Amino acid sequence: MSHRNNNLFERFSDWATKFTGSSHAFIGAVLIVIVWAASGPVFKYSETWQLVINTGTTIITFLMVFLIQKAQNKDSKAIQIKLNELIAAHEKASNRIVDIEDLTEKELDQLHCYYEELARFAKEDADIHTSHSIDAAQRNQDYKHEFFKHKHEEWLQKQQEKKES
Repeated sequence: MSHRNNNLFERFSDWATKFTGSSHAFIGAVLIVIVWAASGPVFKYSETWQLVINTGTTIITFLMVFLIQKAQNKDSKAIQIKLNELIAAHEKASNRIVDIEDLTEKELDQLHCYYEELARFAKEDADIHTSHSIDAAQRNQDYKHEFFKHKHEEWLQKQQEKKES
């Protein structure tokens, strides 16, 4: 897998993200504020003097919002891929969890409640290594459904036999 980045914006945003998060950038920002504050008496604390810092910080903040979001999106995607790989690699993990970030908030809340219930089951287990998964729960649910469906069919058949006799 190539790590080379030929896209100019990608290269710039990677560099800018690293730079703006560095101590050099912080020191530079502090120095700019100190120089601006020290120049106040020279410019007699005029409105233009105040406008310079206000405009500069507003523009930088505006641009940084997009830069931070770009970096966050990239990091989030990389983390999701790593988590998906871990889920896919673990034999007892449920593959249904891969890409759940595309679910609605309501669907995620339902899954959260389900995992809270699994946590409660795990606390009740004597063996802390007992594993529960959505797939195991689904198999249990399918089994119960088939079992009770079969029982219901037997009951219906007995009712039918009683009517006929």
